[in-house]
Amino acid sequence: MNISKLSAFNLSPLKLALLGLASTSLCVNADEIDTNLDDNLVVVTGSRIEESIDEVPASVTVILREEIEAQLSVSSELQSLLETLVPGMAPATGSSSNSTHTLRGRSPLVMIDGVPQSTPLRNGALGIRTIDPETIERIEVIKGATSIYGNGAAGGIINYITKQAASDSSLAGQVSLSSRFSEVKFADSSSYRVNASLNGTLDKWSYALSTTYEDIGLQRDANGAILGKQYGLSESESKNIFAKIGYEIDMSKFVQLTYNYYEAQQNADLIDVVGSVNSGEPTYAIRPPEGVEILGAPQGPRGNHNLMFKYVDQEIFAKTQLTFDYYDQSIENVFFFSPTLANQQDGYDGGQSMIKSEKSGLRAVLNSQPILGDFDSQFVYGIDALNDITSQPLLDGRLWVPEMDMNNLAGFVQSKFIFDEDWVLKAGIRYEKIDLTVEDYDTLRLCRNPTLCSVPIAVTGGELNYTATTYNVGLRYNKHTAFSPFISYSQGADISDLGRLLRTATVPDITLIRTEASIIDHYELGVVGEWESFKWEFATYQSTSDLGTTNSYDPATGVYMPVRAPQKIWGAELSLDYKINQDFKLAASYTWVEGKNEDTDEYLGGKQIAPPKFSAQLNWNATDNMNLSLRYLRVFDRKRFEQDENGDWQGDQGPVDSYQLFHLAGSYHWDETELFFGIENLLNLNYYPAKSQEYTYNAYNTKGMGRTVNVGVKYSF
Repeated sequence: MNISKLSAFNLSPLKLALLGLASTSLCVNADEIDTNLDDNLVVVTGSRIEESIDEVPASVTVILREEIEAQLSVSSELQSLLETLVPGMAPATGSSSNSTHTLRGRSPLVMIDGVPQSTPLRNGALGIRTIDPETIERIEVIKGATSIYGNGAAGGIINYITKQAASDSSLAGQVSLSSRFSEVKFADSSSYRVNASLNGTLDKWSYALSTTYEDIGLQRDANGAILGKQYGLSESESKNIFAKIGYEIDMSKFVQLTYNYYEAQQNADLIDVVGSVNSGEPTYAIRPPEGVEILGAPQGPRGNHNLMFKYVDQEIFAKTQLTFDYYDQSIENVFFFSPTLANQQDGYDGGQSMIKSEKSGLRAVLNSQPILGDFDSQFVYGIDALNDITSQPLLDGRLWVPEMDMNNLAGFVQSKFIFDEDWVLKAGIRYEKIDLTVEDYDTLRLCRNPTLCSVPIAVTGGELNYTATTYNVGLRYNKHTAFSPFISYSQGADISDLGRLLRTATVPDITLIRTEASIIDHYELGVVGEWESFKWEFATYQSTSDLGTTNSYDPATGVYMPVRAPQKIWGAELSLDYKINQDFKLAASYTWVEGKNEDTDEYLGGKQIAPPKFSAQLNWNATDNMNLSLRYLRVFDRKRFEQDENGDWQGDQGPVDSYQLFHLAGSYHWDETELFFGIENLLNLNYYPAKSQEYTYNAYNTKGMGRTVNVGVKYSF
């Protein structure tokens, strides 16, 4: 990575004075969280600022460690956790891909401790599975377009906050071991998972260490058939190594170094029997017959490396805190072998691509709280610098997406004012300068069959330059705890998935490709409340953009081409929590989202717009030592499209039929030992997940998991 490129930008003093944030919502920093706070005062902190959640005039979902542990009793898949617990998050289970797993109809930016994990320059939709949940202390989800961390957060932010030294002891830790298997057909389905972690404080030093290994057996549907291999998890291995070391220089200064490594590779001795939505036949996997070769290398992240350094000075000058951090992130995401990457003329019967991404960044943030009259005030301001180098080669040496070298320099100012103790006003501005370089390249000749091929184009590269100024403003009224309304407006600047545009270029110069940045305007109106044992939140929103990226099938070449057109997305979310008594707690939420291409007045497909969903969770503290939880998810119909003249559904426009799932989890504690169990798909429903119904492409229509049992033991010391 070329860190020196980060200093290549120059901004005038006038522009620096106008720089600012484009989000009223901020991310959690677990190092600064007081876990003893009452539920009403959960602190939402980030590498930007620290604040109470009741001072945020926007929708934020925070998933605590106890909820993550309940999910781990059932499955280690983060997609399943997010689809159930996050209103606005599209359902997407049973897959290594988070394609269609949108947030409010647009792609979210996934981060680990504020470090981007998504690859927005070539969005391969694999960002959610970049860390093992055993390493996560909590998850914060910011909903709605924001440019708080730059490019890629058109739908919001998912921030995984890693564990820290959680005790005053010099040595504490835990060891856990679990096994998972199909209850429908046990053969070759057994999996095992082991985790070991240590943490503690030694004088001015603190540390947290963790390692996790998981070996997954065959995953089976409700009839016992093996789930399809494409984006599948059968016969895959995952490894996570995590280390965080901190040093307290003095009472006001602190430094911290964090490293996280994650890989998850599927190396399955399987081949797919391919079906599709239009054929009505499911895709499932089988052992290959004798003489049949398994094509391609193992799919999944080969290695996700994250190195993070942070320095905090609580008072670098009067009433001002400085947070400085540097990060370095690299990832190689390998996709499945695909016959659509064939070019028989040159001897290729298919191909396998890989997204390579390297990011490095520097961030300096100042947090000042001056005394201004009779009201509280806060100003957060600073500079972000990012270098992102992303490409998508094929493993056979062909280049599908050329290397995109992006330098991004941004500055920001965010203000917050609290009037009369009840009114919270936030406003901010962010100025973004992006320079992106692409060398000359040739598009690939790709053939769906020997006679149906795309036409390669020699494309002249060069430099693309973008500037954007984005704004936000939000207001919240906290006079009455039973009814606290808020309203907000925020913008995001997005050039995500530029690589898809480059690889399907039909013009000889990148300056002629429609690579313009998209500005997303997000409007939200909501209310939160608490009365006796009830808590609720309701929000309605609308987001618009002059440019979006969707796909349209070109029958002349058999290739899906990008279509850039204005989009409008709108929706509503409702969540309720009810503490029935000391032993029972009920939570429920409902999500509805819809969107249209405003040029054609046509509905957007399933890649962006999810069907409505309802989720609920009932927790029962049966005894002082035993806990049970029942989780429910219902996905409703979405049937917006018509079949073509051949009676087929096209692209991501397949009709979704409703389905429902129950998951059960439980645990029993005594002394330092815990026994836990979980059952996924308790009723063994035979169903297709929403993505399998929406995507009409061959091999995507894999059924969901059948009834699967997980049992384990954990020892803490």
